Amino acid sequence: MYSAGFLSSSLVFQPIRPFKPFLLRCPTLARPSIPLCLAEPEPPRRSSGSGSGSGRGRANPPMDRGAGAPGGRGARRHSYRTSRRSSIKKSLAQEQVVFTTPVAEDPVVAIIGGGVSGLVCALTLEERGIRSTVFDTGVHGLGGRMATRIISPKPLVFDHAAQFFTVSDSRFRKLVDGWLEKGLIQEWKGLLVELEAGGHCVPVPYTTKRYVGTNGMRPLMDSIICQSKLVNIVRPCWVSKLEPFNGTWRLTERDEYHGQFDAIVIAHNGKCANRLLSSSGLPLLTKQMKTLELSSIWALLAAFDDPLPIPTIGAFGSFDGAFVKGVNSLSWMGNNTSKLFPLESGKPHCWTFFSTAAYGKQNKVPQENIPNATAERVANEMLEGVESALGLSKGSLEKPFYTRVQLWGAALPTNTPAVACIFDPRGRAGICGDWLLGSSVEAAALSGMALAHHMADYFKTGGTRSDEFAIGLNSTFQAIAGHDIDDLKWQIQENDAHYQLYPNPSFSRSNFFAAEKVKEIQNAI
Repeated sequence: MYSAGFLSSSLVFQPIRPFKPFLLRCPTLARPSIPLCLAEPEPPRRSSGSGSGSGRGRANPPMDRGAGAPGGRGARRHSYRTSRRSSIKKSLAQEQVVFTTPVAEDPVVAIIGGGVSGLVCALTLEERGIRSTVFDTGVHGLGGRMATRIISPKPLVFDHAAQFFTVSDSRFRKLVDGWLEKGLIQEWKGLLVELEAGGHCVPVPYTTKRYVGTNGMRPLMDSIICQSKLVNIVRPCWVSKLEPFNGTWRLTERDEYHGQFDAIVIAHNGKCANRLLSSSGLPLLTKQMKTLELSSIWALLAAFDDPLPIPTIGAFGSFDGAFVKGVNSLSWMGNNTSKLFPLESGKPHCWTFFSTAAYGKQNKVPQENIPNATAERVANEMLEGVESALGLSKGSLEKPFYTRVQLWGAALPTNTPAVACIFDPRGRAGICGDWLLGSSVEAAALSGMALAHHMADYFKTGGTRSDEFAIGLNSTFQAIAGHDIDDLKWQIQENDAHYQLYPNPSFSRSNFFAAEKVKEIQNAI
């Protein structure tokens, strides 16, 4: 499996009761007086004058897109003077949606998934003057696997997915510099080691700056929304159906209507994304998404009153994070307390542990409803793995006073098309995600940026030059080798600039294509 602090889908599959969507509040911005969904129809009017509340202006939601729309009372003329009806062409697998009318002068994009790639896509669209609505299933917050869990009243703070990230691209650097200026992130010089079963460890070279969230990873995602004015958030929301309607995409959650949009972005993966696309009329996107193979990873959050008996490395002292080798139930262990609060003493020691992909596969269950017996067994086996890694006798590890397990069912890609993004111009739909460029925080951001710019350029043409804007629809997937930790040390030494923990697969010598090819693609975006 890959090294660990990670995970890349923007979905966290948990039972969700129907809540009313809400717009994320930012104390520095006035709350916009707009509907929760920027593309929902306006109430019927007696006239269509140009005064406040009419048309598709930036300060107002778009008008009803035509007869039959939920809440509509009949066909209306749009500001761009076209009926914007779509034609459907038949295919053997499923009907391919083909939009033949021009794109609206003021398009609105639906982004399904509020992880790094989805939110950066929304922010980049705003930079190009394009509005979007982000739909996310997160109950606790946005960010997908840029997740931080805070347990009161201590509080206990855990990054239970992405552990840190690095920067090698100037475009991502611009975003990171903004986080630095705001004090949202800090350089992390904690000691990382490669830990073999029995307690033997070797330091990992520090040749590339590593960054962590000052108060965890999640605030970084919140900051993206706080600085935006053209991005709307709807959560928790599980979009269950995409339907072409009058030249637009109509989104629903079960039977609840969530508006109509000129284009859609799928910014998550796994079984939910496959299910959503399988009946959408986008067979080429469906084929690519279903070709993606993902592994599963168990995460264990555990808090201890006392420090763990960690082996020291001469003048280096005790490690803050370790890539574990030779233990089936463990691939990573990281001390959140020493990482986030290095100058504070007396705090509980909050650790994040990750299993191997093999262990995740062996113990996979429906992550929406993990049986209590399974959760208890996995926690115990992973703690036994900690004992084995540290060279402790079984049962000698201090019992944590807090534990929680989570299964990341669509965690790490085992193959990749190595393209920046995927876009179907005929159906006006695209895919972005970290897995497209090798899987890292930076890869997620670059993919979101690439798709946003590509769609903005497409919109500028009016949507009439479809063949020219197709990208990634037939790209061949290539396997990513080194699904476990075996090749990690070699990868770090040979190609440290590409090493990032969110998760970056450890490439083998025989499959090093991604490192150089990804860089080439990134430079071409």
